[in-house]
Amino acid sequence: MSEHDNPLNVPNALPVGYRFNEFEIKEVIGGGGFGIVYRAWDHQLERDIAIKEFMPASLAVRSDDLNLVLRSERFSKTFHAGLNSFIQEARLLARFNHPNLLHVLRFWVQNDTAYMGTVFYSGTTLSTLRERNPQLVDETWIRRLLPPLLGAIKTIHEAGYLHRDISLDNIQIQSSGEPVLLDFGSARKTIGNLSDESETMLRPGYAPIEQYSDNDESEQGAWTDIYALGAVLHTLITGAPPPVSVVRSIEDNYQPLAQRRLPGYSQALLAAVDSALALKPEDRPQDIDAFAALMALPERAPEPLLSANLSGPGTMLVPVEDAEAAAPVSPVKALLGHRFALPGLVAAGVLLGLCVGLLMAGGDESAAPPSTVQNSTPATPAATQVPAAPPAAPAQTAQRDPQPAADPSPPPAPVAQVYIRLQQGERVQVNGKPQALVPAANGFAALQLPPGQYTFAISGQAGTRQQTLNISEEGVWLLDPHS
Repeated sequence: MSEHDNPLNVPNALPVGYRFNEFEIKEVIGGGGFGIVYRAWDHQLERDIAIKEFMPASLAVRSDDLNLVLRSERFSKTFHAGLNSFIQEARLLARFNHPNLLHVLRFWVQNDTAYMGTVFYSGTTLSTLRERNPQLVDETWIRRLLPPLLGAIKTIHEAGYLHRDISLDNIQIQSSGEPVLLDFGSARKTIGNLSDESETMLRPGYAPIEQYSDNDESEQGAWTDIYALGAVLHTLITGAPPPVSVVRSIEDNYQPLAQRRLPGYSQALLAAVDSALALKPEDRPQDIDAFAALMALPERAPEPLLSANLSGPGTMLVPVEDAEAAAPVSPVKALLGHRFALPGLVAAGVLLGLCVGLLMAGGDESAAPPSTVQNSTPATPAATQVPAAPPAAPAQTAQRDPQPAADPSPPPAPVAQVYIRLQQGERVQVNGKPQALVPAANGFAALQLPPGQYTFAISGQAGTRQQTLNISEEGVWLLDPHS
């Protein structure tokens, strides 16, 4: 899930070779005050996955039998509240169907704690990328990063939740350039509230003033995440986060970026960051739509979509399994029955102008054969396969094989997940054949494609546009005919 500079020096980590049924731990790739992240091998599906373990080091240690043991009985209430929050976070993430949100495959309880298995994302955190390659970060790069990231955050808000822990360390940049928004701050905040250490649980510079409040969560909303995102942009642009909000509430020494007129950055972007970092919640943009409008993301005139070769590997999304059925017997299994909602107020609205799926890393155009097209809804796993439909058009078959004899072998299994952003009423043809695609709540329809070359034709009020896509290996790609 994220890169770790010193993967071997993580106290209380499970040993390499430890097995969770079909999952075998191969290495430790991350560790902090609240959890440990492992790279594991799935022997059943023969792929890498990431496993995150709930491990609050201040509350528990690992015993010789590898179970977690509380440092003191007085930590019991805090530990189990954090554990419950961790489980509910896994459940929440498993509900989302967005290519730029951490995709949870399953979760379970074992060793007197809980685990979530997720897609293993190649790449590095935004924090590490900024440190190692600062020359890559400029306004053009930031504007390419923002649309999919804003789309991921808006998906969370529209579902009635807040992230509350947006930072450079919680944004993973894949090798394709696509950002993935990682862990929520739910368990972190729950433990902080119950242990009277709320301030130490927050990220200085990224947490707005309302997150330091003792119990008035009614002040938190979409503007809370917008402040943290503004702090991320401030850090990318200047190399340092803004002053801590609690200090600013006493004496605000924040220097507006728009007044500093930093070379290479437009006033529109700098002023938008300043607005996001307003100390008072009511002075910030109240939802993601308003924040995107402040940045003045340019709308380009209709033009043929550029073609690029997407033959390289990407990130494979797989179905979410039934975690409760697979959960082993544990003293904490009763927690699975509790309901827990991440608090927060959300400003709802319809995002029409924002290009959520801006084509990243040379994203390509093409049409999926009708035999593997499926619709996507918010309740459908991101890569659920459907039975194959009738064979592709005869003309296409004739081009590939001049022999009239029918091939009795089954069609190739889908290897690519393609998300295409559609507006209501738009029609899609795949290799000349109409497809019944309806965008989900996040504005995307999902397709599964086997290897090959395809042509999409998207028709709507603005006319018809085409895009071609070459697929040769597993991956996930975004197509946005409106960008």
